[in-house]
Amino acid sequence: MADTDTDSELVRLLVDVSRDYYLEGRSKVDIAKARGLSRFQVARMLDQARELGIVRIEIGAPLHLDPTRWDGLAEALGARQVVVVASGSDTVATRENVARALADVVGERVRPGFVVGVSWSRTVEAAVRHLVPLPPCEVVQLVGALPVAGSGNSLELVQRFAAMPGVRTLPLWTPLIISDAETASGMRRQPGIAEALRRADELDLAVVAIGAWAEGRSTVYPHLTPEELEAARAAGVVAECSGRLVDAEGRPVRTALDERVVGVTIDQLVRTPEVVAVGYGPQVAPGLRAAVRGGFASTLVLDEEAALALERLLHDDAASAGEAPSVS
Repeated sequence: MADTDTDSELVRLLVDVSRDYYLEGRSKVDIAKARGLSRFQVARMLDQARELGIVRIEIGAPLHLDPTRWDGLAEALGARQVVVVASGSDTVATRENVARALADVVGERVRPGFVVGVSWSRTVEAAVRHLVPLPPCEVVQLVGALPVAGSGNSLELVQRFAAMPGVRTLPLWTPLIISDAETASGMRRQPGIAEALRRADELDLAVVAIGAWAEGRSTVYPHLTPEELEAARAAGVVAECSGRLVDAEGRPVRTALDERVVGVTIDQLVRTPEVVAVGYGPQVAPGLRAAVRGGFASTLVLDEEAALALERLLHDDAASAGEAPSVS
């Protein structure tokens, strides 16, 4: 019994010394003085605590510096590539981090003679500021303008491409969302707009943003009528891409909004060989998963918070199906 008591006291001491050193950040000398021990005794106790498993030390790179983890996430999703960057201290900082990574990915993918489709979001707009001049190619504006306070719009974005030597642009001189279906139909028949929308059938690469379907997370959300919002909710909409709504499986959700939108369709994106989709924040994870599932995103550029939320979703999917998790 005495031996058991002694062992218990030693374990408690090892725990206390380890907590002082590893969690409280106290030096070995300070711990020794406080507990009536020598510095060498403290050092031996710390070693013993690790040997007994009282202290377990794990070393791992942050998610955005762990390409192996990215590859595992991409494989689990069925995506070509997943690029993860650090989440910033606020939304603006996170958006800037994601935008820089998006610029790098687009700059690497575009080849001479490509037809490149570019949608609009605040992140895509920021990415263009960091983009190196592209080789001679054609840039198609995929959506009409949707002005947002504190940022530019798709027309300003496409003009940045027009300033690049050898780059031809096809702008959409129209708002993204028109007040009524008849006017929108007329806009889509305008020669320049019709040509840009037709050219979206011939894209080699598209750049789009995925917006979580919630107020404050999608720039499209505030422009819907109450009836359209209710229809979207009833249909299980989880995300918006270029003014188009999709459910959790990435299937287009048709509402009256579609008749008022002037821009690329989900079907056109599905037929595009390579689509780079961008998003950030945990709320966008269902939308990013849907984009890959629906076949209109092959490469994802996102922040750590979105990536971790995606991993949790995939774990939940695996658990629901009675399968072993495919990502860690």
